[in-house]
Amino acid sequence: MISAATHDPFFTTVTSSAFHRDAIADLAAGRTAAIRVPDLLPAHECAEIMRALSERAFDTYDTDRIQPAVMRCGVGVSDHRADGRIAPSYWTALLASRRMWQDLDLPFDPFERCRTALGAHWPHPVLVGRSGGREMGPGVAREPNGGFQIHFDDAIREFTGNLLDANLIAQFAFNLYLSVPDRGGETVIWRHRWHPDDERLRLPHASYGYAESVVGDAEALLIRPVVGEALLLDPRNFHAVRPGQGARRVALGFSVGMADSGELLVWG
Repeated sequence: MISAATHDPFFTTVTSSAFHRDAIADLAAGRTAAIRVPDLLPAHECAEIMRALSERAFDTYDTDRIQPAVMRCGVGVSDHRADGRIAPSYWTALLASRRMWQDLDLPFDPFERCRTALGAHWPHPVLVGRSGGREMGPGVAREPNGGFQIHFDDAIREFTGNLLDANLIAQFAFNLYLSVPDRGGETVIWRHRWHPDDERLRLPHASYGYAESVVGDAEALLIRPVVGEALLLDPRNFHAVRPGQGARRVALGFSVGMADSGELLVWG
């Protein structure tokens, strides 16, 4: 259900020309649910990245954990979690991922471009986060043509102790759309955060997805992807991606943590 009998005035999507300081602060405080910035990356640069990526074979996230299968180019820490900590395999995979992105031979670093735009009006640095003194991955290119099951993302709940070498006081998810499907592919965000009772609706044999009934009749936002547009959302709200038809749905993505120092720290 993508409607509710009542409307929370703080559960809204803000569309802006840039990621302004006040908008990011509102998102952290829960006064908004998401920020959209159209044309963050010009269409011709999105096409240039897509041409480079088309020459690379995408891997899949762990299909024992994520169904339907989601393709990705790059390494995500969620596939390298063991006993609530980052598994050593992450760092090995990250080296290969860095070489792959360098071999694309793009005239610019797309993840750096995204970080620069994210921090243009923020008074503190936007940096790639570190764990145990080692720099984490800057992000991945994801292709969820079959959609993402309803889920939430929260590093505090998913990892033991601090994932990063910092104290995080808020978490966001960033997506920049490089290619969008002809139909479908929408992001849906519900005004519902995890509650212990939700675990009875976790999907069998999956460590991240839930039955859609987990959100009941909670208010929802539906956001259609647009090439070149960036979306910053609070992933602690349950969210999903609908299946797409036609063209590929490919987005650059990374997690963002707001540290108690004011820095924004990203990781893939």
